[in-house]
Amino acid sequence: MALSKEEIGNIRNETQKTEHNTHKPINEPKKNKKVLFFSVGLIAVLLIGAGIGYSFVSSNKSGYLNGFAQCLSDKGAVMYGASFCKFSAAQKGMFGKSFKFIDYRDFTENNEVKITPTWFINDEKYENVQSLDKLSVITGCVIGS
Repeated sequence: MALSKEEIGNIRNETQKTEHNTHKPINEPKKNKKVLFFSVGLIAVLLIGAGIGYSFVSSNKSGYLNGFAQCLSDKGAVMYGASFCKFSAAQKGMFGKSFKFIDYRDFTENNEVKITPTWFINDEKYENVQSLDKLSVITGCVIGS
């Protein structure tokens, strides 16, 4: 059974219509980009929120080092640091809430300070982050007192 030219033309048109319907719409990549940007934005907001939450919790650590920090100040220990310095921030973080008892000064107040943090204890200069144990040995202050 042979098909006429008209029937062949109709079949082609129907095939093209159904093939055209199976293709994705042209705006599909835009939709994917919107979903991607939304996902990346949501992840960024969650990470920022987690960072803020962590810094809030860690800044509210108990002041179990209050006595130690006060002893350092009583012995004349002075820490020079910079607000923008991650090492100064790390040294501060070691004391948690107890840092308020440390005699802290900005590095610009002392021309001898070339590296932050720098501690001055008993007329000696100690550059870089110092462990609590080392500060204890230098000053004789007891950690956790």
